[in-house]
Amino acid sequence: MPKDWCSVRIGVDVGGTNTDAVLMNGAEVVAWTKQPTTADVGSGVAAAIRAVLADGRVAPEAVASVMIGTTHFTNALVERNKLDRVGILRLASPAGEALPPMTGWPEALSAQIDAKTYLLPGGFEFDGREIAPLDKSAVRNAARELRAMGIDSIAISSVFAPVNPSMEERAAALVAEEHPEARVTVSHTLGRIGFVERENAAILNAALGSLAAHVVASFERALAEIGIDAPLYLSQNDGTLISASHAAAYPVLTIGSGPTNSMRGAAFLTGVRDAIVLDVGGTTTDLGVLANGFPRESSVAVDIGGVRINFRMPDILALGLGGGTRIHLDPARYGAEGIDAEELRVGPDSVGFRITEQARLFGGTTLTASDVAVAAGRARFGDPAKLPALSEGMRDAVWARMQAMLEEAVDRMKTSRGEVVLLAVGGGNFLVPDSLHGATRVVRPPHAAVANAVGAAIAQVGAMVDQVVSFDREPREAALERLQTEARDQAIAAGGIPETVEIVEMDEVYLSYLPGRAAQVRVRAVADLAGTPALAAHAH
Repeated sequence: MPKDWCSVRIGVDVGGTNTDAVLMNGAEVVAWTKQPTTADVGSGVAAAIRAVLADGRVAPEAVASVMIGTTHFTNALVERNKLDRVGILRLASPAGEALPPMTGWPEALSAQIDAKTYLLPGGFEFDGREIAPLDKSAVRNAARELRAMGIDSIAISSVFAPVNPSMEERAAALVAEEHPEARVTVSHTLGRIGFVERENAAILNAALGSLAAHVVASFERALAEIGIDAPLYLSQNDGTLISASHAAAYPVLTIGSGPTNSMRGAAFLTGVRDAIVLDVGGTTTDLGVLANGFPRESSVAVDIGGVRINFRMPDILALGLGGGTRIHLDPARYGAEGIDAEELRVGPDSVGFRITEQARLFGGTTLTASDVAVAAGRARFGDPAKLPALSEGMRDAVWARMQAMLEEAVDRMKTSRGEVVLLAVGGGNFLVPDSLHGATRVVRPPHAAVANAVGAAIAQVGAMVDQVVSFDREPREAALERLQTEARDQAIAAGGIPETVEIVEMDEVYLSYLPGRAAQVRVRAVADLAGTPALAAHAH
């Protein structure tokens, strides 16, 4: 290996169809690969890592760190499988009994989790005053019952826990004494003030406990078999990294990491920090907004698998247009020069990973977006001789329809009337033309097809502090300084280099419905890992 190599990192993004990997040295992508995702997770990751090590001629022991993003936890919630049975301790009685836990959940998901619920006294007011004291004996009894039933995944939620987490923490300690094998999720570590959504997040996290332990262990085994003895990180929803052990404890923090990795990778590869990213896959195009190099977060409760949650998630619009999208058009009309709007439909269904069997380019019988792109000279792959005889007018009409879909989606993601920069990444980025209405320019970076893995490889560690503060009780300047210090300390504790810690976001929302001068304050800090290039330093 060349002596001038400073820090070799591997970024992996595990998707439903492909597992992408990149080998990076500083800011340079040395090698990249796309491998089929495997059912057992680990072997597909191992194959991808072995491929980039061989291509880059790098020994396993030279790797400084490995960063992985995965969709496994999202898929488990959407597909309703591999979930644990959950014990729920809600510390909110008597006030919090109107809506039972999991109200409004999809029936299939509720049945899969099959929760055992305990409504117990407790909770706080917005300013931290106690509503009702914790009933220690009731918590102990609940823990003993859950242990006897073999329920090892437990979610604990309390009213206004983000303001005062002490009751959740005391309850968790009591559960641990009575049920040492239990995996306990306390809601204040995940969600924001909204009680129902925060409780939902804690329940989902608890339900993913066994799967998370299995997935993280399979990643660690894969690295060990290859001979890599380096720290393993998983990418989370906000574009930063958490340790493998933290991800095993809080898997819901990673469920939005796929689109986030693509956005961070696009920012890194282009040097553009403010833009709209179009990540074009085989089935969908995910659009997200970059603000100062990080994904814009959703300002509303997010729906995951039919359940409303309120923790940090990127603001993503999924458009049913990708490389495998079906073009619904009567074959008898292929040669026509004109077409009515109702005769043509683009998607939203897709052939997905079967594109190499079903698309016309590969000898199949389904007309796809990729076929039209190759026919229009926008891409080169497959066998163009196998394409149907589309008239120029028909080809242009289909292409124009796809571009109109992209333009409408970009307009929906804008926050102002001006034009924006677009970054086109993903394996299907050829569907994005070199110019679109509403865009100042379209940037297609090198290694665009594996921007998701690049995003994982260059990710920073981060920390978020989110609290309701009464400025009548604590001066505003002192409160903001205290929260910034907390965020910095948490970023350093997560593995960040102290001198690189940066406060990238600070929001104050005054809560007019609460007495006094109360505000919800959110502070986010990020820091570089050792040997990871700073995003701001890398620009073309």
